[in-house]
Amino acid sequence: MTALELKNVTFTYESAGEPVLRNVNFHVEHGEVALLAGFSGAGKSTVLRILSGIIPGTIPGTMTGDVLVDGESYTGKNIGAFCRKVGVILQNADEQIIRRSVEDEIAFGCENLAFPPEKIAEQVQETCNLMKLSPQWKPRKLSGGQKQRLLTACVLAMGQKILIMDEPLANLDREGAELVMELARKLAHEENYAVLIVEHRLDVVLPYADAVWNIIDGCIAQTRETPENAILPDPCGPFLGEQDILQVQNLAFSVKRRAILEDVTFSAKRGERLLLLGENGCGKTTLLRCLARLNKPSGGSVQWDLQKKDWFRHMGVVYQNPNYQLFMPTVEREIWFGCRSEERTEEVLEAFRLKEIAQRHPQSLSEGQKRRVSIAAVVASSPEVLLLDEPTVGQDYRGLMELVDILNSWHEKNGTTLITVTHDHRCADALCDHALLLADGKIQNEGGKELTKIHFCSD
Repeated sequence: MTALELKNVTFTYESAGEPVLRNVNFHVEHGEVALLAGFSGAGKSTVLRILSGIIPGTIPGTMTGDVLVDGESYTGKNIGAFCRKVGVILQNADEQIIRRSVEDEIAFGCENLAFPPEKIAEQVQETCNLMKLSPQWKPRKLSGGQKQRLLTACVLAMGQKILIMDEPLANLDREGAELVMELARKLAHEENYAVLIVEHRLDVVLPYADAVWNIIDGCIAQTRETPENAILPDPCGPFLGEQDILQVQNLAFSVKRRAILEDVTFSAKRGERLLLLGENGCGKTTLLRCLARLNKPSGGSVQWDLQKKDWFRHMGVVYQNPNYQLFMPTVEREIWFGCRSEERTEEVLEAFRLKEIAQRHPQSLSEGQKRRVSIAAVVASSPEVLLLDEPTVGQDYRGLMELVDILNSWHEKNGTTLITVTHDHRCADALCDHALLLADGKIQNEGGKELTKIHFCSD
């Protein structure tokens, strides 16, 4: 039975001159896992917004054609009608988490659907077990990957038989990604769910996908031909620097009585590309925040060889969620804000290949485009050190290649020190001179590119 269907759908955003989707026909069946692939900005998010009722109910625009859910036309129905049938897991976890404990967060959706108390308790416990979460954990203290698993648990608990998952693997390590995909396949094949996934980590998703659709230039076709997924080569030569820019001694960080980092000691050279590896929840983002002086360590020290005057102008930080860093009315103004120079703005727009969208509002972009803009805006201020937390999330393969090339070109041209957290095995080697592997808040291993192979092969 067909769970979701678009019939001859064309959609144009209110402020756009050209349609994003053109006479699209697309369907997802009960009992299958379907993958929707395509380059960033091609229209994948628009498809998901239509199938979940966000378009045209909340986001204005002109739409023709029909949207069907379980064979019934839902065109013109409000979001509430869609929510009763369709569970949606969106990209930005922080924008969706509102309660103070994992248990309350999972229970919230069930309460809105008027589940009895005993059923809610049962769903909370079951989905926590599935997603390897503790009901007592505080959502705001979780890692990006743990938050992503929490969103999945929240939607599963509500029991809709149609699931839409937008970049559900974005912040997950390999083990967490395979956990989600195994669950998606089990729900589809054994319990007759319909599961639609939009994802760029094709190496993980393709083995589990029953149907693959590609979106190109606003049109969708069913195919097994998808963007490439090879490991990127490193264009930079061997790193030969000798001067330390960073020394970390016995660093510790705790929240209440929970130790997140313990006895972390390492150094980094000026102009080096340092890669932080490890499973979700091991302390990578916390370490990055301590390096950026956004978290105050519980013990130990972090010493930078940077000018003390205007210290923060020498340090650029790119967060996991680009929405936290985009606040100007256009992409061009976003870049200008970091450098206050028209000439520099043009240089950065050109380097990051953003000129075509320079007059767009940053919040109107796809997640992959937002991430590139957020990095460009930080780079525009010419930091000596660039801290990058999952910089390639939301990038299709073409975008991934371009972004890694841009970062390495900028690094070589300016001698910028890069410190990167990533779960993306495709780009790890290409951003690495020196690697640290974290586990349970400690450095488990230290080395070079060989460490990325050990880590990703063992995930």
